[in-house]
Amino acid sequence: MSSTNPVTIIETSSELKDVLINIKEEKKIGFDLEADSMHHFPEKVCLLQVATKNNIFVIDTIKLKDLSLLKPIFSDKDITKIFHGADYDVRSLFRDFNIEINNLFDSELASRFLGVRETGLEAVIRHRFNVFLEKKFTKRDWSKRPLIDDMLYYAVDDVRYLVTLSEILEKELYDIGRLSWVREECDILCRVRPDANNGEPLFLKFKGAGKLRQENLAVLEALLGFRKEVALKKDVPFFKIIGNASLLKLAETRPDSINKIINTNALSKKQMDIYGKELLSIIHKAMKMPQGMLPVYPKKKAYAIPTAALQRIEVIKTWRDKKAEKLNIDPGLLLNKALITAIGIDNPGSFSELEQISGMKNWQRSELGEEIISILKKEK
Repeated sequence: MSSTNPVTIIETSSELKDVLINIKEEKKIGFDLEADSMHHFPEKVCLLQVATKNNIFVIDTIKLKDLSLLKPIFSDKDITKIFHGADYDVRSLFRDFNIEINNLFDSELASRFLGVRETGLEAVIRHRFNVFLEKKFTKRDWSKRPLIDDMLYYAVDDVRYLVTLSEILEKELYDIGRLSWVREECDILCRVRPDANNGEPLFLKFKGAGKLRQENLAVLEALLGFRKEVALKKDVPFFKIIGNASLLKLAETRPDSINKIINTNALSKKQMDIYGKELLSIIHKAMKMPQGMLPVYPKKKAYAIPTAALQRIEVIKTWRDKKAEKLNIDPGLLLNKALITAIGIDNPGSFSELEQISGMKNWQRSELGEEIISILKKEK
């Protein structure tokens, strides 16, 4: 249910400076953002919603591109910045505004550590406050102006309850001894960053590329480069040019004529009319690449895990599943597969050895370490 009060929209630095006066003493502030990844490439942040218990406003980041006035708030370790599902927001704020965050609290992550199964914001708010959030604007183009009132109400509802929600979740986490777990996870979350554009082949982030032969990989890389170029030129996301499944099929079949491209059923008639001839030329050129210049997908060396280690892995996994059920927490959140494998292989016999395992959090060592070491000793 949305408030009928007008939403305060910030479009200038002077307006932002004025509203920040009202929240400068706040110790908990909720944030959310809306981006345009469904409609544009590259994507960008279009709105930033800000809420305390008594103040709420929306920053139009299409009109106000400088958010440096907010940097002291985001960096202040005494102010808790509350997000719901923070990973994307942290990466986006750093990418677009070079904003780094200290003291973050992720209410989605906190809900998971409390054993909540439905952790989407709409489900959590419905469960906690019996409020039904409107989600019909999820796929709207948030870069378009002017924004209609209903879209603004939708946007502020995503932050309206965050401060109160965080207080409820923190108390529940404290009561069951998991608040420090979530705080450590949130500290790690503060440091996530967008993927660097370091000139690596595009196929490295393409699902299915690792199974292709070099000749097919060359075609795929050429097709991915073409799609990116078109997406930049047209300012639309990749899926609106040609989908991943279609590109993979073209790379696998390497059709050498228009008819053969048509026969793959990889492209619609419209896509064929627009891109068919150019795609054929790109495929043909990639197929002529000399053997010595063909790309190679970096393969991780297969590591044969010793039988004893496999047994330890299975024992730890069985224990983890029972422990997770007892704690009413997702097993993967307690100990993920990679960590179980590392423990089984390294076979730590003490806390100092447990500390050497990469990726293990302090809360995991503190809460689970003694049992893990005890279990492993029984297997020796």
